[in-house]
Amino acid sequence: MSMADIDFRDIIRAGDFVVWGQACAEPVPLTERLLAQRAEFGGITCFLGIPVADTVKPEHADHIRFVGYCGTGSNRALAAAGALDIYPGHYSTLPDYVSRADVVLVQCAPPDVQGRYSLALADDYLTAAIDSARVVVAEVNDQAPATPGSRYLTAHDIDIEVRTSRPVAQSLSTPASPELTAIGEHIAGVVPDGATLQFGIGSVPEAVLGALSDHNDLGIHSGILTDAVVDLIGKGVVTNARKTTDRGISVAAVLIGSRRLFDHAHHNPAVSLRPVEYTHNPARLAAQYRFVAINSAIEVDLTGQVNAEVAGGRYVGAVGGGAEFLRGAARSAGGIPIIALPATAGARTRIVDRLSGPVSTARSDAGVIVTEYGVADLRGTTLSERRERLLAIAHPDHREALRAKEFPC
Repeated sequence: MSMADIDFRDIIRAGDFVVWGQACAEPVPLTERLLAQRAEFGGITCFLGIPVADTVKPEHADHIRFVGYCGTGSNRALAAAGALDIYPGHYSTLPDYVSRADVVLVQCAPPDVQGRYSLALADDYLTAAIDSARVVVAEVNDQAPATPGSRYLTAHDIDIEVRTSRPVAQSLSTPASPELTAIGEHIAGVVPDGATLQFGIGSVPEAVLGALSDHNDLGIHSGILTDAVVDLIGKGVVTNARKTTDRGISVAAVLIGSRRLFDHAHHNPAVSLRPVEYTHNPARLAAQYRFVAINSAIEVDLTGQVNAEVAGGRYVGAVGGGAEFLRGAARSAGGIPIIALPATAGARTRIVDRLSGPVSTARSDAGVIVTEYGVADLRGTTLSERRERLLAIAHPDHREALRAKEFPC
């Protein structure tokens, strides 16, 4: 079937819950066509992940209810307009949440000689949605990478197949600022050789990966795979040779990057896409030797509580898998749970006496906090000890004012 033949009036029913691949995995021609026909469905709900193509805009909420787990990218405009309802659960709960899907839109690579369609750019929560949906519509894009994984689709899984040939949406990284470079160097100083890394999305984790060029035998077990990992593989830094499980393989749920990443993953047995149930499995994370979790935050208070969701009263982040990965790292032999953030945002300190948003990660899960001013290891410390260590990595211009604040219990 061609894209011109797709009519979502024949597919979607009033009240349907629709899920599609996030980030680079978004089947953009399908989502654009669905949005163009939105007035004809009688009201539906669409679940949004991380946006890369910026397809969805606030005006589309006139006939669609949008639900998402994050406020990144173009989702910020939706949230600011009051057009995005936030699902505030841990990332590991997303498969259960999207298993109510009625219609799923996926982007696949063309079938191999065995008739298997690779999920190409994301498995994560898609497997759960696909397995429960009434209708699966697949964009089979001959420019999508055929990435190995634990799940492939067959013709039996696909109800409607649409053939396309278009460039996959890309997410391009930006050069690191001096502050982020310093953060990366601090973290590189505590990451041991042979560690298995998890990292979140954004400029902070990218800067950290860029600082690891002198390391040896690092492994990857993460929610995402990015261009920065391809750089480290090319330098012989990431070998996955010392992983406890999936030795020799970089494991992730989603590919987010450029064509260079997609080409690296194409038919590469050293890369594997896995579902959330695998990438975020607590027992599997804890079992990885020297599992190092590197995630960012909006602010951290002086007791170690982390806000990774709200800034200036607006939803811009996510609960995501941060707490789950931090707990996995804390339980791993030789593991390190890390939260990294610049010490300031403009004139405001990000090491604060009290959070201005929700507690995304409890202080009981606090591990190592890093800013450009140093490393605060909060593990095995009392509240008063944490206060002093966090003051030491706050921006010098804010330390005196923070010290003068009444310290919370």
